[in-house]
Amino acid sequence: MSNAQSHGLLDAVIIGAGVVGAACAYYAGRAGLAVAVVDRGSVAGGTTGAGEGNLLVSDKEVGPELDLALLSVRLWRELAEVLPPDTEYEPKGGLVVAPDETALGALRAFAERQRGAGVTACEVPADRLHELEPHLAPGLAGGFHYPQDAQIQPARAAARLLAAAREHGAVIRLGEEVTGVLTAPDGAVRGVRTARGGLLAPAVVNAAGTWGGAVARIAGTELPVLPRRGFVLVTEPLPRVVRHKVYAADYIADVASGSAALQSSAVVEGTPAGPVLIGATRERVGFDRSLSREALRRLAGQARELFPVLADLRVLRAYHGFRPYLPDHLPVIGPDPRVPGLLHACGHEGAGIGLAPATGLLIAGVLGGGQQELDLKPFRPDRFSERAAPGSRRPGHPDDPGHPGDPISPDRPDRPDDERGAAL
Repeated sequence: MSNAQSHGLLDAVIIGAGVVGAACAYYAGRAGLAVAVVDRGSVAGGTTGAGEGNLLVSDKEVGPELDLALLSVRLWRELAEVLPPDTEYEPKGGLVVAPDETALGALRAFAERQRGAGVTACEVPADRLHELEPHLAPGLAGGFHYPQDAQIQPARAAARLLAAAREHGAVIRLGEEVTGVLTAPDGAVRGVRTARGGLLAPAVVNAAGTWGGAVARIAGTELPVLPRRGFVLVTEPLPRVVRHKVYAADYIADVASGSAALQSSAVVEGTPAGPVLIGATRERVGFDRSLSREALRRLAGQARELFPVLADLRVLRAYHGFRPYLPDHLPVIGPDPRVPGLLHACGHEGAGIGLAPATGLLIAGVLGGGQQELDLKPFRPDRFSERAAPGSRRPGHPDDPGHPGDPISPDRPDRPDDERGAAL
């Protein structure tokens, strides 16, 4: 137990009750730190609640994000032993397929680089793809099997992590918006101000996801976090016809792209409950919550190309959320030297669920002054102030979280019913 706990004081306030904030609270509490988690909405009410639950190493180029993913894969396996089974952790592996020899050659070079960093990637020739996925479309050139890829139910995982953090003494305050960051005369963080009063602590963790830029601003600094919209289709329940997480090679390029235009590359996977999840699209349209029929059409068509057996399946619903995008595709993790006592844990884009445990462990290490498992330099929050950030916007631009036409309100996934009952 920390000295702060023994005197009823806080070591840190964590803003955000998504899976990243929950992981920060869990690992901080496990380290004996006293924390409060504050969110203006509900648990997993933002990006986490609109996610598929991907825990991937297969889509990550060698570098800091892959290092973060490999650490998280190990931590998720450990968490699966202590969290309730309703988190639906499935170490089912991923299968990346190539439509032609050119794409297969690019996948082969990609996988070879990954192996040097500790990833297990096994080439699967065309005539053996159906041993892994019997219903996969014919005519593919081959693929790569990634046994380290896994799946989890993201909203439940966040809720269970927060419950475990509460057992370590964490205070959870939902439906309470942070309206200001309190600072001392020297500029150091002293806590947060909310509609219900103040919470005093020598550290504040910005785990606000897509709204990380808005939180940074009320703390007196800047992060160029932008929303990147993504849609997911949910089919009617059926026996498990998709065994792995399956996607085509062009998904890797979409993840790494900085384009604001609509991009889609189907990721298809079964779930323990029966429905098939089909994601994912990417586009930067600000916080536009309207339904994009073009995005849904593309996803459905690409899913049918991968798995013709899905052609007559019915879509029960479609939903979408906003991923917290940063221009260099790396999250910000760690202390912000511009505001002493302010830490960031946001900007993970579509990988936040997979990268949450490693992020939480690293943040807890900073708060507790312990040894870090990874170098935090690539994730420095002030790295964007050293150069013009491509794609960043001044406050007031429609892509900006502070756009006056879209006031800050509880971030929640919209789940439009317009496509309910449609055939895939």
